[in-house]
This record gives sequence, C-alpha cells and structure tokens, in this order.
Amino acid sequence: MTRHITTPAGLDAESAEWPRALAGAGPRREEALARLHGLLVRIARGEVARRGPRLQLTGPELDDLAYQAAADALVAITSKLGQFRGESRFTTWAYKFVMFEVSAKIGRHFWRHPGVRLDAESWERLPDRFGFDPAQEAEWRDLLGALRRAVDQELTARQRRVFVAIVLNNVPLDTLVIELGSSRNAIYQTLFDARRKLRAALAANGYIGDEISRRS
Repeated sequence: MTRHITTPAGLDAESAEWPRALAGAGPRREEALARLHGLLVRIARGEVARRGPRLQLTGPELDDLAYQAAADALVAITSKLGQFRGESRFTTWAYKFVMFEVSAKIGRHFWRHPGVRLDAESWERLPDRFGFDPAQEAEWRDLLGALRRAVDQELTARQRRVFVAIVLNNVPLDTLVIELGSSRNAIYQTLFDARRKLRAALAANGYIGDEISRRS
C-alpha cells in the first residue's frame, strides 16, 4: 500500500527520492528496499569489522550480526519515514539507525557471552595495557595501589562499577548500557565523574601533579 510522505523542502534530489520510493508500492519500492538494505549491510559490516577484534568476533558470527543489524535498521527506517525532517541527507539519517542496531547487538552479544564478569577486578592487566615500563615497576605498583584505594574509597557504587568494567576489564560501552538500563551519555558522564574524583584523590596524595587534576 502506498503511503503519502511529505518530503521537506530544500532536499537534494537523492534525499527527496528515497522516502518517496520507500513509501511507494510495486517494483519501485522493492528496488529501493534492496538498495537501502545493501547500503545498511555495508555500513554494518564495516562497523562490526572495526569492533570485531576487540570482541573476538570473526567469520560467520560477525557477518550474521551485521545482517541482523541491517535488517532491523531497515524495518525501523521504513516505519519512521514520516520522521525524516531533512536536517541531513537521507543516507546520513539512515546511517544513525544501523549504527544504533550494531551497538545494541554487540552489547547484547557480549552480555550473553562475556569474557569476564562485569564487576571482576583485573588490576593485573593494567601494566600491560598502558605500557608501563618494567624498569619502573616499584613506582607504578605504588601508583596502582593508590588508584585502587581511591576507587574503593572515593567512588560511588555505580561509578566504581562503570570504572572497573570499562577501564579495568575493557567491557564495551554498549554492554554496560544494556546491563545498567542506562544510556551512552549517562555512562560517559558517570565515567567522567569517576575519573575526576580519582585524579583529585591522586593529586591530593602527591601521585600526580595538581595541575593535571585541575585540567580534568
């Protein structure tokens, strides 16, 4: 069934054509759906390939996740054509849908198959992750000890959980969004507040310069 779509004024020809074709019927709509799906698959594949190594996703599993994200994004886009306001190109607007679906699916995948508990504390990983010089082991072990005390003493329970998951355990942000029933912006803010508290505590105890704490 053909839907009536009012396209915003001032659109480029391609951006104006996409909603009309997708809201139409017959071969024109089928061709537009196929083209859009192909575009969404390419975007999803690129994004999951970028994130895949960190999440240990490879081969068919990675490809399946990309196709699922593209399919769900296509459904969302076609159901919300009336919300396209022309503030960007249509393909840019569609891009946001597939990126959201990729993030959601990666988050759920990691949540179902975690390599580490979200609240496990892997302090021993930090020296290798941050490239600490083995010749200065005594110094950085003292710093890590102070950081660990600050995490225990200065952070709220939520700040501590977010900091431990992201900084210590390298848990994907999108997994925490699902696990905590939160949003990306809220998790970012929690992590920012946690880091600010920790820098202030380390500066107060002489482990880092006070000017670093003030800048953060």
